[in-house]
Amino acid sequence: MNRIFLRWTALALFAPLFLVRPALAEAPAEPAAGADAEADGESASLDEIRRFVSVFRAVKEGYVDPIDDATLMRAAIRGLLVDLDPHSAYLDADQSRALSEAASGAYDGLGLEVIQQPDRSLLVIAPIDDTPAARAGIRPGDVITAIDGKAITADGVDAAIDSMRGEIGTQTRLTVMREASREPLQITLTRETIRVSSVRVSRLEPGYAYLRISSFQANTGLDLERKIKELTAQESSPLKGLVLDLRSNPGGLLNAAVEAADAFLDQGVIVSTRGRLPHSRSEVSAHPGDLLDGAPIAILVDANTASAAEVLAGALRDHHRALVLGSTTFGKGSVQTVLPLDNGDSIKVTTARYYTPNGSSIQATGIVPDVLLQAQGEIDEVASYQPPTLRERDLPGHLAGDNEIDDAAAVNSGAVRVQPIARGEELNDAGVREALNLLKGLAVFRDRPSAQRH
Repeated sequence: MNRIFLRWTALALFAPLFLVRPALAEAPAEPAAGADAEADGESASLDEIRRFVSVFRAVKEGYVDPIDDATLMRAAIRGLLVDLDPHSAYLDADQSRALSEAASGAYDGLGLEVIQQPDRSLLVIAPIDDTPAARAGIRPGDVITAIDGKAITADGVDAAIDSMRGEIGTQTRLTVMREASREPLQITLTRETIRVSSVRVSRLEPGYAYLRISSFQANTGLDLERKIKELTAQESSPLKGLVLDLRSNPGGLLNAAVEAADAFLDQGVIVSTRGRLPHSRSEVSAHPGDLLDGAPIAILVDANTASAAEVLAGALRDHHRALVLGSTTFGKGSVQTVLPLDNGDSIKVTTARYYTPNGSSIQATGIVPDVLLQAQGEIDEVASYQPPTLRERDLPGHLAGDNEIDDAAAVNSGAVRVQPIARGEELNDAGVREALNLLKGLAVFRDRPSAQRH
């Protein structure tokens, strides 16, 4: 399982759709309904504040070890947010920085995509092109067993991944096992700023393309448009269909998902948000222009497709631009606003629910696919236990959904996490093959003369 993905979800719980406000003090406030209500509210608030001060003083004076005010206050703020819902959170400076890096698609490090193996080593899925890892000759399939001479342990996987990041210009040494080598390789790399694209486009066969969006970053919309245009320019005729892979996409920036949907829509609402504050109420519509000129889209989703990825899938399906294949998605239908604090920390607060073009909320429900697909392991007859899938509705304290599903059978399992597909290996994936066959069937039906459709 991808440990980088795990670290990201641990921080952001399936990459909440988020907006960034300039400062906490600048967030608008709703006025009270009237003078009496305001007075009653102030009185109740003062009582609660006095109670908080009493608890704060008691803990500070009586706790077994000395504890400073800043630590206590940070814990109090964190507790205030954690009890609201699973996605509201207090982020310290490091977590805030990590969230910003994930959204921007840039970080300082080596340029490696890795997953953890059962023996605690890190398996290289691929080095990112034109990065220190790629230039050093690290290959897909290489196994990293130690970093700077320190063996990777089960408890230290996150620390090991963190240690590969660092200040530009600093060096780190990787101990790498390679199938063709009897002895481990010692490879020293110098850290650089790594720019990661969340978009990958490839040609499946003449007339059909594969588009993978791994998350929604600041440049996802521009990357998508550029890469689709580059691929279509190489085709001798217009594309007949596109497989859009959103499996294990945890979400990200709302505006990036909107840009992606707009690339395939000519008109109509893409998404609307509804909250208590003016800035959290909005409706976004598509602009004229469809990159595919109406060619059908088959979207692959699973239980780990969440948040912004669900916005994109919902928008394309509601406008009849796509069919959705796979298993019911995660069901995160809320938007978080990130409010920076003056000390470098920030708070992430749920400020709105979002709705698909037809007015549906997927909160705690998810998107039920048009075509159910078995989990990858079942299709390929790989006998392995898969733990129960965790969805939004399973999280303690989640926001109630408009049409929350209680029937476990209605929310099929789909518990296998999709690992990254190596370039050129797309057709070895059962889900991609199913989606491609569906698109071919649609093309045959569409091209058949109407008189033959009986």
